[in-house]
Amino acid sequence: MKKILRMEDLDCAHCAEKMEKKIAAIEGVESVSISFMAQKMILVCDESRYDEILEKVRAAVKSVEKDCKVL
Repeated sequence: MKKILRMEDLDCAHCAEKMEKKIAAIEGVESVSISFMAQKMILVCDESRYDEILEKVRAAVKSVEKDCKVL
């Protein structure tokens, strides 16, 4: 399943790259791409585990940049 998620308060491209690496390591994530300029994330993951994966994605984002939110 492919989801496009808005992000808020993503401050730099380097942080986006760190987030991508952490999110890509989450079990069930097939691919992830974060655009710093557009403040968006494209997430392809296992649909049956979406809620669990999204929770882990949000935690990964917060671990890199505490003020950033996945909406």
